[in-house]
Amino acid sequence: MNLVLKTQNSKLKTLLLLTVWVLIAIGLRLTHLSAKPPWTDEFSTLVFSLGNSFLPVPLDQPISVDVLLQPLQPQPTATIKDVWKHLSSESNHPPLYFFLTHWWMRVFPTHQGLVSLWGARSLAAVFGAASIPAVYALSKLAFRSRLVSHLAAAMMATSPYGIFLAQEARHYTLAILWVIASLACLVIASRHIQNRTQIPIWVALSWVGINAMGIATHYFFTLTLCSEALVLLFLAWRQGEKKEQGEKLLADLSISHSPWLRIYAVAVGTFVAALVWLPVFLQNSYGGKLTEWIQGPRTGMAWINPIFQAIAAWITMISLLPVEASHLAVVIASGMVMLIFFVWAVPILVRGIKVQLKQPQTSLMVQVFVGLVVGAIALFFIFTYFFGIDLTRGARYNFVYFPAVIVLLGASLAVCWHHPILAKGRWGINGKKAVVIIWLMGLVSAITVVCNLGYQKYYRPDLFVQLIEQTSHVPVLISTTQKTHVHIGEMMGIAREFKITEVLKRGNFGSDLSQNSIENTKYTSPLFLLAHQDEDPSTSTSALQKTLKTLPRPFDLWLVNFYAKEPEEVKNCVADTKSLPAVNGYEYKVYHCSSY
Repeated sequence: MNLVLKTQNSKLKTLLLLTVWVLIAIGLRLTHLSAKPPWTDEFSTLVFSLGNSFLPVPLDQPISVDVLLQPLQPQPTATIKDVWKHLSSESNHPPLYFFLTHWWMRVFPTHQGLVSLWGARSLAAVFGAASIPAVYALSKLAFRSRLVSHLAAAMMATSPYGIFLAQEARHYTLAILWVIASLACLVIASRHIQNRTQIPIWVALSWVGINAMGIATHYFFTLTLCSEALVLLFLAWRQGEKKEQGEKLLADLSISHSPWLRIYAVAVGTFVAALVWLPVFLQNSYGGKLTEWIQGPRTGMAWINPIFQAIAAWITMISLLPVEASHLAVVIASGMVMLIFFVWAVPILVRGIKVQLKQPQTSLMVQVFVGLVVGAIALFFIFTYFFGIDLTRGARYNFVYFPAVIVLLGASLAVCWHHPILAKGRWGINGKKAVVIIWLMGLVSAITVVCNLGYQKYYRPDLFVQLIEQTSHVPVLISTTQKTHVHIGEMMGIAREFKITEVLKRGNFGSDLSQNSIENTKYTSPLFLLAHQDEDPSTSTSALQKTLKTLPRPFDLWLVNFYAKEPEEVKNCVADTKSLPAVNGYEYKVYHCSSY
């Protein structure tokens, strides 16, 4: 009876503590969720998930804010078929997450007639919070330790990298759930390989289904599968070594006992699931254009940039203080604290892994998860240096092995929890205190990301709109070169900020607008020119030349991310010579075009 009560109490404590981690995770991920402006990739999610297209946006002619933002307006008649139609022809992503977002966003009301950003981002936040119990279950399955599981869940809840992914309207948090599920199947398979027993058929079928869902969420999920394959090859090689040492493995020769036959079947089933998407991927004419930013030749410092980019991404899985703050003193102090923290913490974490590696009951799992992480990182650098595809440029792509890092963190911290850790010099830190310090650093780092002081958005249209309003006091034309919907998204960010700003101003003035108020606000909405650029850059120049000749003066011309020769008509305008601040995502020039 006492044993039953103790077991029930233990389960209740586990459930309550896990609930605490989940609540912390949800709270962090939903805080300031819509405070940061969306960037181009998020606009892709919003537009395609609505079942809309970027193609109706007029090119090579001046358009208003409302016309540019039309793809962000929900259409009651749009269906899943529309989502797939536009996504498959205009983007290079599989559809699963976009289907789910299509249904999810229907629950939320529009904001100023546009799709709800909070609603779209909240789905990713929910999936991000779901990764906490998921990684708990994976850690429990792998190490059979509640302590390891709780520590892994706690670190996942506050990981600044995890929160960065969860606060974007993108598919990475759902992909992380599929990674966790696939790794769980790998853990089960690894144990069966060690015991030379057959994998249950339900595990094999589930593994294929999970892998299929992962590929249908993000094509880079295949990097997780390749890492798993490397781990399985390592286990097969190690088993072969034992055979050479004379160990009797006659059971392995029997189909009824060998785990490898069903592993081969899983590999074939997964390959077929991936092959389904190959025609879709190849027929997409936008695929190459959309990935140009991670491709290109390497010269000079570009050869070592991937190393620093990769290290920066690894660091932020645990810690990220306000290194992107506006005050230099804060940046320097944050960098120094992070440096001191990692000099102190890394030896502790490495020691924990080494201890777990030496223990017979945990050695296999440590090898599996270390192999996953090392294998994935090796693949990243192979793609970067041998194929010219720099995967390290997108920190978000590390989702393919992020859960494995968290599980290893949990395993390492579990060792620290039970052992005293002596720092250099006279300072001695108890193991439990060391774990608490590491977790608190994660919590502070999570708050840093939530407050937009770390992992800032690549584009800051909010700051750019403020700059335009402070600089221009006449009508404004914003012109950019356009190749894909990415460049439309860049301008959508600016247009959305103008629309929100204009509505707020009208609300502040109230219903009794004075003539002076109207004069001060009539130029808040600019015109946009998306000058299409294909193989010949001069087409953008011609479009801008034509527009400048026909547009009534005076007006200010803002060339934003305009990568073409400036037309002759620009010479009839005066370049702004003031020293204006740089804005993330927007390279610009300003010209004042008054009467001739």
